[in-house]
Amino acid sequence: VMGYSKKTTNRNPGSQMKRKKSEYGIQLAEKQKVKFIYGILEKQFHDYYEKAAAAPGKTGDNLLITVERRLDNVVYRMGFAMTRRQARQLVSHAHFTVNGKKVNIPSYQVKAGDVIEVRESSRSSAKFAKLTGPEAPVVALPAWLNRETGSLKGVVAKLPERSDIDYEVAEHLIVELYSK
Repeated sequence: VMGYSKKTTNRNPGSQMKRKKSEYGIQLAEKQKVKFIYGILEKQFHDYYEKAAAAPGKTGDNLLITVERRLDNVVYRMGFAMTRRQARQLVSHAHFTVNGKKVNIPSYQVKAGDVIEVRESSRSSAKFAKLTGPEAPVVALPAWLNRETGSLKGVVAKLPERSDIDYEVAEHLIVELYSK
C-alpha cells in the first residue's frame, strides 16, 4: 500500500488469488500507518509505546494521545503549517515559542494550557504572513486546541482524548504487536 512497487511475475498467470495478510502483517501495517502519519521513526515510537504501557489507562489510547501531543503535530493542527513534515521543519528551525520560550524540538509534548505562538522574529516571513489577513486559510481545529482567527497564537485548551483522533486506526493491533 505505501510505496511498494507492483511487481509483475509470470508465475501462476491469471490467478486472482491475493494472499491473506497474516495477523502480524495486519498489526505491522497499523503501526506503520501511525508512524507514517506523524513521521516518527521506530525507536522513538517504541519508546512512546513503553511509556504508554507504563501509564495508567488504556495503552492504545495513551500511545495515540502521546503522538498527537507532539509540538510538530500541534503546529500542523493549528494550521501554522500545511503538512506535518513542514510543521516539523518549522519547529526545528525555531519559529515557535511555547509559553514564551523558544522550543525547537518537534517531539516536545504540549500540556493543557500551553500557549503556542509564532516567534516575533518569524512573523514577517512570507509563510506566516499569509496565515493572517483576508486570504488566511480556514482551519478546522480539533476540539482540544484554540486559535484566534487571524492570529499567530494558539492555546492547548485541554489534552486530546482518543475521540479527538480523526483518522482510522486500530490501536489495539499496535499494542498486540509490541506486547508479543
